[in-house]
Amino acid sequence: MLLPGVGLRYEFTSSKGERIGIVARRTGDFEVVLYAAADPDTARPVFCLTDEEAEAVAQILGAPRIAERFTELTREVPGLEAGHIVIKPASPFVNRPLGDTHARTRTGASIVAIVRGQDVVASPNPSETLRVRDVLIVIGTEEGIAGVDQIVDQG
Repeated sequence: MLLPGVGLRYEFTSSKGERIGIVARRTGDFEVVLYAAADPDTARPVFCLTDEEAEAVAQILGAPRIAERFTELTREVPGLEAGHIVIKPASPFVNRPLGDTHARTRTGASIVAIVRGQDVVASPNPSETLRVRDVLIVIGTEEGIAGVDQIVDQG
């Protein structure tokens, strides 16, 4: 829902029946609110997040869930696993194309998605630029996933 002059408000009902709102302010900050059961128009602030903090929460909640779904799929294929690897600030591949890693050629593991904040780049192409805090979703053997981790960490 658009909040003129403020930003956007997203609402959902929890499994406990609580109405929760997230206000994405034009300033880039986020406010999480809880609506009163007696008066659905009254909201109590729970906490506020900066844009950077909200991105960290999105990565915590988003990337593991995506990796978990791939893990469920790979259970059907013996020897195939799913993992997630975070691009750290010191990685030699920050601001470079994914293809520069040559990860698949070097390890046999495939990078099937990049989780970037709240966005997911599915089936990224080699020209996709890697950024700090990107989370790579990797499918392959345990050794292949470890190899990709080493590559993006050390080159």
